[in-house]
Amino acid sequence: MSSRSKARKQTLDLLYEADIRGSSAADLLVIRDVADDGPDARPIREYTKLLIDGVVLNKRKIDELITTYAQGWDMDRLPAVDRNILRLGIYEIVWASDLDDGIAIDEALTLAKDLSTDESAAYIHGVLGKISMIKESISL
Repeated sequence: MSSRSKARKQTLDLLYEADIRGSSAADLLVIRDVADDGPDARPIREYTKLLIDGVVLNKRKIDELITTYAQGWDMDRLPAVDRNILRLGIYEIVWASDLDDGIAIDEALTLAKDLSTDESAAYIHGVLGKISMIKESISL
Protein backbone atom coordinates (compact mmCIF):
# COMPACT_ATOMS: atom_id res chain seq x y z
CA MET A 1 0.00 0.00 0.00
CA SER A 2 1.44 3.38 -1.00
CA SER A 3 2.11 6.19 1.42
CA ARG A 4 -0.74 8.24 -0.03
CA SER A 5 -3.11 5.27 0.18
CA LYS A 6 -2.27 4.94 3.87
CA ALA A 7 -2.86 8.67 4.30
CA ARG A 8 -6.27 8.37 2.62
CA LYS A 9 -7.23 5.52 4.94
CA GLN A 10 -6.10 7.58 7.94
CA THR A 11 -8.10 10.55 6.59
CA LEU A 12 -11.18 8.39 6.16
CA ASP A 13 -10.82 7.11 9.73
CA LEU A 14 -10.73 10.68 11.07
CA LEU A 15 -13.60 11.88 8.86
CA TYR A 16 -15.71 8.88 9.84
CA GLU A 17 -15.04 9.31 13.56
CA ALA A 18 -15.80 13.03 13.41
CA ASP A 19 -19.02 12.34 11.49
CA ILE A 20 -20.19 9.71 13.97
CA ARG A 21 -19.31 11.89 16.96
CA GLY A 22 -20.80 15.02 15.42
CA SER A 23 -17.50 16.86 15.82
CA SER A 24 -15.01 18.56 13.56
CA ALA A 25 -12.41 16.47 11.77
CA ALA A 26 -9.97 19.38 12.17
CA ASP A 27 -10.41 19.32 15.95
CA LEU A 28 -10.01 15.55 15.98
CA LEU A 29 -6.85 15.87 13.91
CA VAL A 30 -5.34 18.22 16.50
CA ILE A 31 -6.17 15.77 19.30
CA ARG A 32 -4.72 12.79 17.39
CA ASP A 33 -1.58 14.58 16.17
CA VAL A 34 0.60 13.76 19.15
CA ALA A 35 4.31 13.33 18.73
CA ASP A 36 4.91 9.93 20.32
CA ASP A 37 7.95 7.82 19.73
CA GLY A 38 6.63 4.66 21.37
CA PRO A 39 6.09 1.34 19.58
CA ASP A 40 2.36 2.04 19.22
CA ALA A 41 2.87 5.55 17.79
CA ARG A 42 0.75 6.33 14.77
CA PRO A 43 1.82 9.76 13.60
CA ILE A 44 -0.52 11.72 11.40
CA ARG A 45 0.85 11.78 7.86
CA GLU A 46 1.38 15.14 6.14
CA TYR A 47 -0.91 14.13 3.27
CA THR A 48 -3.60 13.23 5.82
CA LYS A 49 -3.33 16.73 7.27
CA LEU A 50 -3.63 18.23 3.79
CA LEU A 51 -6.70 16.12 3.00
CA ILE A 52 -8.43 16.85 6.31
CA ASP A 53 -7.78 20.58 5.91
CA GLY A 54 -9.12 20.50 2.35
CA VAL A 55 -12.25 18.50 3.17
CA VAL A 56 -13.02 20.66 6.23
CA LEU A 57 -12.44 23.92 4.32
CA ASN A 58 -14.67 22.82 1.43
CA LYS A 59 -17.17 20.65 3.32
CA ARG A 60 -20.20 22.80 2.56
CA LYS A 61 -19.59 22.67 -1.21
CA ILE A 62 -18.61 18.98 -1.09
CA ASP A 63 -21.85 18.11 0.73
CA GLU A 64 -23.83 20.18 -1.80
CA LEU A 65 -22.27 18.14 -4.59
CA ILE A 66 -23.10 14.89 -2.83
CA THR A 67 -26.68 15.99 -2.29
CA THR A 68 -27.00 17.07 -5.93
CA TYR A 69 -25.36 14.05 -7.61
CA ALA A 70 -26.10 11.21 -5.20
CA GLN A 71 -29.46 10.68 -6.83
CA GLY A 72 -32.02 8.96 -4.68
CA TRP A 73 -30.03 9.48 -1.50
CA ASP A 74 -29.91 12.35 0.92
CA MET A 75 -26.94 12.90 3.19
CA ASP A 76 -28.63 11.38 6.24
CA ARG A 77 -29.50 8.15 4.43
CA LEU A 78 -26.01 7.49 3.11
CA PRO A 79 -23.98 5.15 5.31
CA ALA A 80 -21.39 7.21 7.20
CA VAL A 81 -18.44 5.38 5.64
CA ASP A 82 -19.78 5.94 2.11
CA ARG A 83 -20.55 9.59 2.82
CA ASN A 84 -16.99 10.17 3.96
CA ILE A 85 -15.42 8.23 1.09
CA LEU A 86 -17.41 10.51 -1.22
CA ARG A 87 -16.21 13.59 0.68
CA LEU A 88 -12.60 12.51 0.34
CA GLY A 89 -12.95 11.51 -3.31
CA ILE A 90 -14.75 14.71 -4.30
CA TYR A 91 -12.13 16.83 -2.56
CA GLU A 92 -9.34 15.09 -4.47
CA ILE A 93 -11.16 15.28 -7.82
CA VAL A 94 -12.20 18.92 -7.59
CA TRP A 95 -9.47 20.58 -5.54
CA ALA A 96 -6.30 18.42 -5.77
CA SER A 97 -4.86 19.68 -9.05
CA ASP A 98 -1.74 17.50 -8.82
CA LEU A 99 -3.76 14.26 -8.88
CA ASP A 100 -5.36 12.50 -11.82
CA ASP A 101 -9.11 11.96 -11.34
CA GLY A 102 -8.76 8.27 -12.14
CA ILE A 103 -6.39 7.78 -9.23
CA ALA A 104 -8.76 9.55 -6.84
CA ILE A 105 -11.65 7.41 -8.04
CA ASP A 106 -9.64 4.16 -7.85
CA GLU A 107 -8.48 4.99 -4.32
CA ALA A 108 -12.06 5.74 -3.25
CA LEU A 109 -13.24 2.44 -4.76
CA THR A 110 -10.51 0.54 -2.94
CA LEU A 111 -11.62 2.09 0.36
CA ALA A 112 -15.27 1.27 -0.43
CA LYS A 113 -14.48 -2.35 -1.34
CA ASP A 114 -12.38 -2.79 1.79
CA LEU A 115 -14.70 -1.03 4.23
CA SER A 116 -18.20 -1.05 2.78
CA THR A 117 -20.25 -3.17 0.38
CA ASP A 118 -19.93 -4.06 -3.29
CA GLU A 119 -23.07 -2.04 -3.93
CA SER A 120 -21.46 0.95 -2.23
CA ALA A 121 -18.40 0.73 -4.46
CA ALA A 122 -20.54 0.78 -7.60
CA TYR A 123 -22.60 3.69 -6.30
CA ILE A 124 -19.52 5.69 -5.24
CA HIS A 125 -17.98 5.03 -8.66
CA GLY A 126 -21.05 6.49 -10.35
CA VAL A 127 -21.14 9.63 -8.23
CA LEU A 128 -17.39 10.31 -8.46
CA GLY A 129 -17.42 9.61 -12.21
CA LYS A 130 -20.15 12.20 -12.67
CA ILE A 131 -18.28 14.76 -10.55
CA SER A 132 -15.12 14.12 -12.59
CA MET A 133 -17.00 14.72 -15.87
CA ILE A 134 -18.50 18.04 -14.74
CA LYS A 135 -15.74 19.38 -12.49
CA GLU A 136 -14.76 22.15 -14.92
CA SER A 137 -18.29 23.57 -14.73
CA ILE A 138 -18.57 23.46 -10.91
CA SER A 139 -18.54 26.95 -9.45
CA LEU A 140 -16.36 27.06 -6.36
